[in-house]
Amino acid sequence: MALPVAFFGLFFAYPVAAITARGLHSGDGWHFGRLLDVLGQPDIRHVLWFTTWQALASTVLTLLIALPAAYVFARFSFPGKQVLRAVVTVPFVLPTVVVGTAFLALVGRGGLLDDLWGVRLDTTVWAILLAHVFFNYAVVVRTVGGLWAQLDPRQEEAARVLGASPLRAWRQVTLPALAPAVAAAALMVFLFTFTSFGVVQILGGPTFSTLEVEIYRQTSEIFDLSTAAVLTIVQFAAVGAILAVHAWTVRRRESALRLVDAAGTARRPRGAGQWALLAGVLGTVALLLVLPPAVLVQRSLDAPDFAYYRALAGDDGNVFLVPPIEAVGNSLEYALAATAIAVTIGGLAAAALTRRDAGRLVRGFDALLMLPLGVSAVTVGFGFLIALDEPPLDLRASWILVPLAQALVGVPFVVRTMLPVLRAVDERLREAAAVLGASPWRVWREVDLPMVRRALLVAAGFAFAVSLGEFGATVFIARPDNPTLPVAVARLLGRAGELNYGQAMALSTILMLVCAIALLVLERLLPQSRTDSTGGTPVDRTGEF
Repeated sequence: MALPVAFFGLFFAYPVAAITARGLHSGDGWHFGRLLDVLGQPDIRHVLWFTTWQALASTVLTLLIALPAAYVFARFSFPGKQVLRAVVTVPFVLPTVVVGTAFLALVGRGGLLDDLWGVRLDTTVWAILLAHVFFNYAVVVRTVGGLWAQLDPRQEEAARVLGASPLRAWRQVTLPALAPAVAAAALMVFLFTFTSFGVVQILGGPTFSTLEVEIYRQTSEIFDLSTAAVLTIVQFAAVGAILAVHAWTVRRRESALRLVDAAGTARRPRGAGQWALLAGVLGTVALLLVLPPAVLVQRSLDAPDFAYYRALAGDDGNVFLVPPIEAVGNSLEYALAATAIAVTIGGLAAAALTRRDAGRLVRGFDALLMLPLGVSAVTVGFGFLIALDEPPLDLRASWILVPLAQALVGVPFVVRTMLPVLRAVDERLREAAAVLGASPWRVWREVDLPMVRRALLVAAGFAFAVSLGEFGATVFIARPDNPTLPVAVARLLGRAGELNYGQAMALSTILMLVCAIALLVLERLLPQSRTDSTGGTPVDRTGEF
């Protein structure tokens, strides 16, 4: 635990505490009364209200649209199911900047809907809600569908035989068993939309602002650190509460998994109703998940002879100090370094959390590992500049600063992927190796590593994808001569002109393709259901997150 604790203490807790203290402390002492002053401002209350209700609306809308797909993936077997599963998952690993850009190309000024019917949804809440559904669709499908596939359908069939209607059988038999997974998925969607930044910044315009966007505005535009510090504290408290409830729901879900029989339940659709449901899900996926990226690609090709792509290789001193195309190489280098850091830190943390004699403090660290996903990335990024400015940690001019910030987001994915696999390793195998004279290091190398190798590769893939798209912290610390892809896209969108817009579309397309390739590789690595050593229940060991 020493290295993970030191890493999170130094590069997460310290920068966040430093920026918060800078905002609430001055030469004459602490100003905790500033909390009430800021929260009493009408515009801040409006931001808090909008952040909360749009997250609730996004969560409800995502559940309504994605739950039928969860059922289809759990109960139906049809050609191309694995490909469709990959297509559904791609949006989740896309950078939020790409998601915002894709919907801008679809519903914004000059977008597809504007060209066809004169309809514009940018700078409206509907564009934000639809983008949030696009981004979080896979969370519901993976989390709820994974458990739904493990529920024995004969329980619901028995209720039907006893006279229950299909709706009543589902409501009284299936829904109670699914409730923990639905709650866990809803909480994760709420968390991601509550802390939404890139999507709201691009699609919301000056009209709508979440807590994360307001922290960015107060920090980088108004330079009001005290207000930003108060909003950071509020967001930190809210995220902590969400994660606490999520941990409770996950424990309930794990208990449920040990009680069910998950024999093969997928079969070909039967009857007109089931075929209509499958067609409806396929149509939803096509319109909501495939159309926005397709329009993004089409907009990047609007100019003849790939003009927007060729323009990326030209010098543009007004936006960057280097040609925009160099952002591709920068992002790949940063993401690879961040992946190495995240796998090292996350792997050590997962190994420590696996020990059955781990104390309460170690188990509590498991929940703390999730905080970087919900705490303001903007605060972390600006905190890096404020806190890491003196020797021996004067890293502001160092290239490693960006991978460190990206690794903070990658570590939770590594832990959530590795932990269930490590817990599934039979402790008796380790004990037998130790009795035969193997050292702890040899036990890990020859017992644990062969069993977790695939999960380790999956964890590295997830860390690479999320590092590649990290934006909130990187926007502060990426230097103008070494921009990342998300930062380059945001800066190009912030400038007027058709060429800048086209280059943003081209860079977004490149970033989307890289993320999609990474995810397709992951889908090849993900194992099918494995047998749980505790009760014979097939469990997708890498799907816990």
